[in-house]
Amino acid sequence: MQIYVPETLASNPPIVLALHGCFGSGEDYFAQAGYDSYAESLGALLIFPTSQKDFNCWDVASAAALSHGNQADNEVLVNMVNYAIETYSADPSRVFVTGSSSGCMMTNILCATYPEVFSAATCYSGVAAGCFAGSPGSSPITSNRSCANGEVQKTGDEWAAQVHAMYPGYSGNYPSLKTWHGTADSLVFYQNLKEQIKLWSTVFGVEFSNNETSTPEIDYTTMVFGDGKQFEAVSAVGVGHTVPIHQESDFEWFGLL
Repeated sequence: MQIYVPETLASNPPIVLALHGCFGSGEDYFAQAGYDSYAESLGALLIFPTSQKDFNCWDVASAAALSHGNQADNEVLVNMVNYAIETYSADPSRVFVTGSSSGCMMTNILCATYPEVFSAATCYSGVAAGCFAGSPGSSPITSNRSCANGEVQKTGDEWAAQVHAMYPGYSGNYPSLKTWHGTADSLVFYQNLKEQIKLWSTVFGVEFSNNETSTPEIDYTTMVFGDGKQFEAVSAVGVGHTVPIHQESDFEWFGLL
């Protein structure tokens, strides 16, 4: 686990947990994300963990990973957050998670299995929580590929039921989520954005409101659901795997800018 502590740490600082993709590392993702300048200006803590197995992919397929409190990667990541809260007197009401590819997949899982830990989330080029359920692995090498290929398609109610089964009895709020995907993604197919939309719009109980074209840039369209405070999805025309990280948008979504 790599924790980035800014030169001037804010009192009760916020935390951003940032998750790399397959074949990556926390160190690599720190360099890729470009969040350090924001951490410095905001006095925020950044956590960049590294997955140690399955080609450095996060476990988003096992039964333990798709549940609350069963010692899988999701619980390990939450323990890192709790360590940072205790060690640096961080604000538990301002904990955020983001990630790319496998990191986006785990972001979806964390929103589903530990919703009480995170206030908001953003992620890039992932899949709906539970999409890899039953797969022998979570990597391009070990998975059965049906999920990544966009073949796992469900109704919103079916997805929501799967999420609620991951944390039985939970009745609190879920983290607000902004998820991004490229239309030209040939590794994690674009259909997976549509599945995330069905899942989270149902969980939040929000309907599509409007498109914001050329937002945040040309060839990007932001799909707003409800009042735009709980869920947005961004479609990037012609963009492959993965959508580039949009740092300012992330920190705005977290309510830190």
